[in-house]
Amino acid sequence: MRRRLPSLISLVALGAVMAGWIITAPQPLGADAVATGPGDAGRGARIFHAGGCASCHAAKGAKGDARLALGGGAPLVTPFGTFQPPNISPGRDGIAGWSLADFDNAMRRGIAPDGRHYYPAFPYTSYARMTAGDVADLFAYLKSLPAVAGKAPENSIGFPFNIRRGIGLWKRLYLSDKPVVQLPGDAPEPVRVGRYLVEGPGHCGECHTPRDRIGGPNPDRWLAGGPDAEGKGKVPGITPATLKWSAADIAEYLKTGFTPEYDSVGGSMVEVQANMAELPDADRAAIAAYLKALPAGK
Repeated sequence: MRRRLPSLISLVALGAVMAGWIITAPQPLGADAVATGPGDAGRGARIFHAGGCASCHAAKGAKGDARLALGGGAPLVTPFGTFQPPNISPGRDGIAGWSLADFDNAMRRGIAPDGRHYYPAFPYTSYARMTAGDVADLFAYLKSLPAVAGKAPENSIGFPFNIRRGIGLWKRLYLSDKPVVQLPGDAPEPVRVGRYLVEGPGHCGECHTPRDRIGGPNPDRWLAGGPDAEGKGKVPGITPATLKWSAADIAEYLKTGFTPEYDSVGGSMVEVQANMAELPDADRAAIAAYLKALPAGK
């Protein structure tokens, strides 16, 4: 019996390792769910601005057409490490060799073309709620932009967060394509559109929702505000309980950058507002309608 005990322990340990390997494996989209082309670049421009792609992947402070040169932007410095936004231009150092399926799995499953997990500094936990059609349109739009040479620096991440395989377990806890807020069946269409834009491509919850110790968003405090990811103060809440502006005030702020008190947008919201200003008026109104329709306790 004593001779069998080490062998039994070894088998149990091996089984645990194998189970962990299976649990943390990337889970790509199935053939029936992955986006199919061709997408429409014209429609993709709307998703590009809603998603704020230029805010991370264009050079810091870029203006005008320079915001369409997506060679990689400023690093995101967090308690988990420093993350470098990659080149997502259609050049050889960007996504030139990607298929639409590669892009869709990156956007909605956080999986790189080589099969590795992406870190959730890339907000795929929000993009998971996007439609396949919008992903295809966004891909078509990105392919129409200027090619930029050069790769971004490598991420700088310490142990144990540098073990990418472990992100598979994190995804099982936090990655979902289900809406955060359940709307009543008779919710107006603008509120439904606003929910999609805020919870999906707009990824507002990535900054405005507090996170737990392992970086997962707290759905019970959805959009209630919390610490800035880079440790630079706090991100304000944008729920009815924390933001007292009217829907018209919110829509106007997203369009012009001016608050009801005639103050101007500042901090990281400068980039966000620049993106939102590119959207149609109806989309900004829908975002405002959704924020005002959130449950009173949120």
